[in-house]
Amino acid sequence: MSTLERVFHSVLFELLAVTLSITGLAIFTEHELSSLSGTMVVIATIAMVWNYGFNLIFDRFATGEKNRRPLSLRIAHVILFEAGLLVLTIPVMAYILNVSLWQAFVMDLGVTVFITIYAFIFNFSYDHIRVIVRQNLMTRKHIEALR
Repeated sequence: MSTLERVFHSVLFELLAVTLSITGLAIFTEHELSSLSGTMVVIATIAMVWNYGFNLIFDRFATGEKNRRPLSLRIAHVILFEAGLLVLTIPVMAYILNVSLWQAFVMDLGVTVFITIYAFIFNFSYDHIRVIVRQNLMTRKHIEALR
């Protein structure tokens, strides 16, 4: 995956994740939507940087076609990614929302459970759609070359 595609993947992932997370937190907490939005934007920024770096390293160890990765590897990927992100974001959430580390942990854990499921579905879908898009691009180039 090129750097440009890694950035696209991270931004698309985070835009959807932020929107869904703000909605969930607004439903389950009494915090202002503006506070939650600001918090999630900061956390999403941390997550994008973490996503890029983590996946760069992970892909060096997990080689081969991404759409052929076994379920066990996908589960390990999500768990390792989310555990690292929790370590980075709990103090940030506590500070911005002016809550205890415990309250931030509970809130962040709720978001993490949701995002873990979301990440699995998103990455599985992305990897398979990517193969289809690349095949279509190659077919178009081949057809154009024949003309």
